[in-house]
This record gives sequence, C-alpha cells and structure tokens, in this order.
Amino acid sequence: MPDDRLYFRQLLSGRDFAPGDPVAGQMVNFCYLIGDRQTGEAVVVDPAYDVGALLDVLAADGMRCTGVLATHFHPDHVGGDLMGYRIEGITDLLAAVQAPVHVQRDEAPWVVRATGVGEGDLVQHHSGDVVRVGEVDIELVHTPGHTPGSQCFHVDGRLVSGDTLFLDGCGRTDLPGGDAEQMYESLTTRLARFGDDTVLYPGHLYSPEPSASLGDTRRRNYVFRLRSPEQWMTMFGS
Repeated sequence: MPDDRLYFRQLLSGRDFAPGDPVAGQMVNFCYLIGDRQTGEAVVVDPAYDVGALLDVLAADGMRCTGVLATHFHPDHVGGDLMGYRIEGITDLLAAVQAPVHVQRDEAPWVVRATGVGEGDLVQHHSGDVVRVGEVDIELVHTPGHTPGSQCFHVDGRLVSGDTLFLDGCGRTDLPGGDAEQMYESLTTRLARFGDDTVLYPGHLYSPEPSASLGDTRRRNYVFRLRSPEQWMTMFGS
C-alpha cells in the first residue's frame, strides 16, 4: 500500500491529548488512529481520557471515526472506573458517533462489565479476523495473557500491541483475567510469525522511545531471554 494512503498516528495521553488530566499523564497511554486517507475513514485504538479531543484530531486531519479497536478491557484503554476515578472511553465515544467496537470474543463480557457498553455495540472477533477501514486491512491477533481477550493489531508492517508487549517488559499477569502461561505462549508463539522488521507500537510509553522494531525488542527485552516455560513460570507464575 502506498505510504501516502495509510493514515497512522500515535498519540500520548497527558501530552498529545488530555494534557490537564493527572491520571492521563501518569498512565502515559498511547492511543492510535488508523485509517485510509483517500476515503477519510479511520478507527480509534483504545480511546480513553478525552474522547472529544481524539475526534477533533481526526476532524482536523480530514478523517472521521468509523470504528473502535479495543486491545483489552482495562479502564485506561477503554474507559470506566479506575480506583474511583472515572475515565472517559468507548461509552462516551458512542454517544458522539455511531461506530462498531471491535473486540476479541473472550474479552466481550469483560468490556461490558468494565464500561457499561451494551453487548450489541460490540463486534466479537476470532484471531485472524480482518477489519477493513477503507482499503486498509487491519489483522486482529488474539494474544491472551494480560487479559483473556487481549489482542494486537497488525497493519502494513506495524504491530500495535496494547499491553501484551512493551519495548521493555510485557503486560502484568497478576490482575483479574491474567494468565502467565498464556502470556508466554502469546509472546513466543502467536507473535513469533512477525518478522524483526515489524515495528512495535505499545500501549504505554514505558521506554524512552515510543516504538522500536521487533528485532530490537527481541534483543533487548528481558522477556525473550527466558528460554523455556519453566523459566518463565519461575519468574511470572506466582
């Protein structure tokens, strides 16, 4: 696909949007806007904190929101209650625009409970499904471990990984729905088919760089130094 057709923006909470929100600044979430410049259609990946600002960014770029991709159900990614603090999210977005919310089937009940969105607002997917935005194809990759239905998105050599994989480390497995064995399988098997040239875009700014190649990530990230399930469970299984 020509580079000038793919629309891809990485936005940091507390800086690029919701700059006055202390929780957004502390959590340093990334939101992604992915679309087709020629048709003006775009999806919002993990809208939270200030949905109106994200829609304004799209509008300023001549784009419109036609869907949402949710990596997982945690409030800092899709909205809801975070330790008594209400975070804007997909329910606020759906009040502004009519758009399907794409989730992995295993994540659907968790998203409903966390956000209050209706089950009918969700499009439930299996791993390998493709969401088409204009002429841009986005592959949905189920990567359980952080949550039962965590998913990554692959588009044109880019992997948006949510809280499955960071440049340094991976998502926690000790929260409700987490599973250390599934995380190991997701990192070593489900993501293994993506080449070293694939560029990793994580769900948080937990490293100095906002993105890196998977090759660099595999060389420097300690999670890839654990060579067996036994080593992995020794570190993450408690």
